[in-house]
Amino acid sequence: MGKKKLKVLFVASECTPIAKVGGLGDVVGSLPKALKELGVDVRICLPKYQIVGFKKYKFDLISGKIKVKNEKIDIWQGFLPENDVPVYLLDNEKFFGKNGVYFERSAFVGSFKEIERFLFFSQAVLEILPAIDWRPDIIHCHDWHTAILPVLAKLQIRDSKFEIRNLLTIHNLANQGKWRAKEIFYFFNLKGKETESLKIRDREGNFNILQQGILNADLINTVSPTYAKEILTNEYGEGLEESLIKRKKELFGILNGIDEKRFDPETDPDLKINYSYQNLERKIENKIHLQEILNFKKSPEIPLFGFIGRLTSQKGIDLIIEIIPQLVKIGCQLVILGVGIADYEKKLLELSQKYPQNISSQIKFDPVLAQEIYAGADIFLIPSKFEPCGLVQMIAMRYGAIPIGRKTGGLVNTIEDGKTGFLFEKYETKTFFQTIKKALNLCQDKKEWQKIQKRAMRKDFSWQKSAIEYLKLYKKLLKLI
Repeated sequence: MGKKKLKVLFVASECTPIAKVGGLGDVVGSLPKALKELGVDVRICLPKYQIVGFKKYKFDLISGKIKVKNEKIDIWQGFLPENDVPVYLLDNEKFFGKNGVYFERSAFVGSFKEIERFLFFSQAVLEILPAIDWRPDIIHCHDWHTAILPVLAKLQIRDSKFEIRNLLTIHNLANQGKWRAKEIFYFFNLKGKETESLKIRDREGNFNILQQGILNADLINTVSPTYAKEILTNEYGEGLEESLIKRKKELFGILNGIDEKRFDPETDPDLKINYSYQNLERKIENKIHLQEILNFKKSPEIPLFGFIGRLTSQKGIDLIIEIIPQLVKIGCQLVILGVGIADYEKKLLELSQKYPQNISSQIKFDPVLAQEIYAGADIFLIPSKFEPCGLVQMIAMRYGAIPIGRKTGGLVNTIEDGKTGFLFEKYETKTFFQTIKKALNLCQDKKEWQKIQKRAMRKDFSWQKSAIEYLKLYKKLLKLI
């Protein structure tokens, strides 16, 4: 490539802090920064949702009235905060002007409006390239929301001599973007015979957007080495294992990182008091502060557990709900922060009312409270059924909150059992609670517990290592041309 910079366009549904819902947003908001430090000309493209704060983030209109499917699109350009990674927002009132990032609290597809929003976005991305006067070498797609892009790109490059390669990153295989083929083909004005993959339906007879991305992307990766192996099996393949096995040679696993500048207890502006592994006694002050916020009894001796994440079955919320009476019985405290399935929200609120001295269910999205929980909790619960990577355990370790996670996906790649956290294998309350008791017993030995905390806090989860691996994938992509 000589002196020419590699040009990569990230295309995603969310990006921290501009429009964040979950871990996907954290990756899209962090990885480009690390790639830029490696000399990549990386840019980000996402919809201009109603929730994007234009007063908080400065965006300028750089192009207007671009026609896409009888609709007009305006393009706004800004930059990631405290960084010069360009961000393009695509503005269209009909498709992006209502609701937040997703229509459903679970972030899973509940209507064709959700499908339509991201089909339109994906098509628009290819249409706006001339207007921004910048053509990427690689389009980096994320999850089902942009997984149709490799198909659209194939249809468009037939008459073009310039080929753009694409990489599809799967953050959560369970969220697939499934709908009736007839409506999707009508949306794109396709007959459904343009490529062989368009004839394929998943096991439920649906047109599966993520499956189309898997079959058509030049290369595919997941967000941890363990998850890349797991999704080739019936247990974790979510019905797409056959399609993934077909692409096994083009499938890779790269562990996510975290923004270590943002998640640093020594400088975090949201904490009551800053601390590091060298003065861990200060963490106790954050614990007392958190107990005060939650109206818990203030005591450094009472074990305080934390959970932050979506309230879905994937995250093991049912296991947590089942063990709450046992946690209360042995005098523990637990704070849960997140939104999700209505039944889980209701049950957790009921348990908070029943055990107000021990359980606090914060059914909301609150980034400041999240930091206070990381800093104040002794132990973090992550009993996931599956976990493609997981960022919570890495952030928790950074703050000296020891994770208890299930032995799956990225939890295996990040938690050293007995050294920086605890892992359990069977997805059942008995094994889960036994592991909790094991952690609590060790917690009584202050010196040993501090050793675990210090090992956890010193772990390197920076994006630099991951960015180098992505750069290798990008170079592999370019060699395919």
